Amino acid sequence: MNRAQSGKLALAAGVLALGLATMTGCGYITPQQTTHQYSSSDGIRADLGPLQLRNMLIVSSGEDKPGRLIGAVYNSSSQDVKLTVNGAKGSQTQVPVKANSYTLLNQSTDEAILSTSGGIPGSLVDIKVAEDGTNVTKTVQMPVLDATLPEYKEYLPAGSQPTGSASPTSSPSTSATTSASASAAAH
Repeated sequence: MNRAQSGKLALAAGVLALGLATMTGCGYITPQQTTHQYSSSDGIRADLGPLQLRNMLIVSSGEDKPGRLIGAVYNSSSQDVKLTVNGAKGSQTQVPVKANSYTLLNQSTDEAILSTSGGIPGSLVDIKVAEDGTNVTKTVQMPVLDATLPEYKEYLPAGSQPTGSASPTSSPSTSATTSASASAAAH
């Protein structure tokens, strides 16, 4: 191998080494998405003593209309805990959560209704949440959504139906079978 060929080989090796160093260096200085905690859905997340609130939001058709809290509340303590949610204009609801368990607020048996949502759909409202196990209180901004997204339509509380709505006012616990048979009878 002559001197020119060894120089070209050294130059090629240097370029390759620089390229590899540049590619691996980007991963070193770029933050990894898996290390960042965030809410990947419409609702918010918050931790409150032994309670973890996940995907929490309010479903309502207007600022002065009733709003239903939906989401999940996890209790990591060994005692039953009660979550108290205080909204606008003195509205309040309570959610009991068993020890080392959870409560899903999207079930008809676990409705949590605020007498007024406190915000128009699409807004964030200040909500004060408290738990009675360790007496931790926190203010969070919770989104207010309406039935624009069909998956939330069934959660609109009675009295929160939009004005001029063609659908009858019913409680959120109305089963899909009842709704389907009522719809079939109307046709």
